[in-house]
Amino acid sequence: MGRIVYVHGQFVPEEEARIGLFDRGFLFGDAVYEVTAVIAGRMIDNDLHLARLERSLGELDIRLSLSRADIEAVQAGLIGRNALSDGVVYLQVSRGEADRDFFYPGAMEPKLIGFTQAKTLTGTKAQAEGIAVDLQPDPRWHRRDIKTTMLLGQVMAKQAARGRGFADVWLVEDGVVTEGASSTAHIVTHDGRILTRAASEATLPGCTQRALARLCERHGLRIEERAFTPKEAREAAEAFQTSASSLVTPVVRIGDQAVGDGRPGPMTRKLQALYLEAAGVPA
Repeated sequence: MGRIVYVHGQFVPEEEARIGLFDRGFLFGDAVYEVTAVIAGRMIDNDLHLARLERSLGELDIRLSLSRADIEAVQAGLIGRNALSDGVVYLQVSRGEADRDFFYPGAMEPKLIGFTQAKTLTGTKAQAEGIAVDLQPDPRWHRRDIKTTMLLGQVMAKQAARGRGFADVWLVEDGVVTEGASSTAHIVTHDGRILTRAASEATLPGCTQRALARLCERHGLRIEERAFTPKEAREAAEAFQTSASSLVTPVVRIGDQAVGDGRPGPMTRKLQALYLEAAGVPA
């Protein structure tokens, strides 16, 4: 017996889980998803994740009948049934099932699935030492602000980056960095400003990014929402990326150029500590 997963209203062993052949998430990528970090059995920034899920559903006019409290109960059920201490809980909502057609029926029953993944989220080698990221042209569709399951562009970019010896990849469009393939990109200028992209249709609004912005405001750190170029990123004092599954991870090399002195910088270390403190993780 493996994990217990959630499929269309039931908790079942993963070996017994099934989705329909004509599920539009499977056929068209007509689905959205969210991933919430779990540390010591507790969900982190889940209010931000569920708010983003609701927004994504609204943008696609997928009308899930479950309330936020219902969804939280599913998440808690998955965490409890799988005795998850550290890792993530994944949710996915598709528009539903109908015979394959680009046009979908007016009344459909959305399908919710969920599962957990056990992972080490804190104290990782990447967080301690930093990572190198590749730079590649952004291959994705226009509406990146909707967290859909259409991730083939990201898969291709990450796979190509790994083949070139990089841990991850930042995407570039119109001469500026959009975001990481599964993260939000940040740089720190030499005068101590933290730069990251503002919310728009070009990028996914990061939940960890938003939580970190709140902490910066609370602690008097200067954060500026604007696009930056690959040249600015390479010449920055520091760089880092954020996501639910990697928290705050230093970026110490971009392409073939070291960032700063090639080691995680003091601002990144400060932000790592502030985020873990806010998440209730012991130092």
